[in-house]
Amino acid sequence: MKNKVVVTIAGQEYTMVAVEDEAYVRKCADYVDSQLRDIMSNKLPKETAAVLAAMNMADLYFKEQDAAENLRRQIKENLEEANRLKMELSEAKREIFKLQTRK
Repeated sequence: MKNKVVVTIAGQEYTMVAVEDEAYVRKCADYVDSQLRDIMSNKLPKETAAVLAAMNMADLYFKEQDAAENLRRQIKENLEEANRLKMELSEAKREIFKLQTRK
């Protein structure tokens, strides 16, 4: 179900249509508004501020994407290490059992 939400960004109203709930859409709009207003406080034209805000958000997006990929890689490596250690433990238990049954 799509929701229509009216938000205000940099003093202008926009009607957003989204599948996300209203609170989420407002949270996104508030973030964009905050970023844009911060840049506009330097007396830049709205269009220039919008481009700079978009660049800042794109920068953050790509850095977060890289961080998430690094975490996925670390998790994969840790799982592989855990599996290797599990196999070593199993082999060690077999060796212990063999040694105990030789007595």
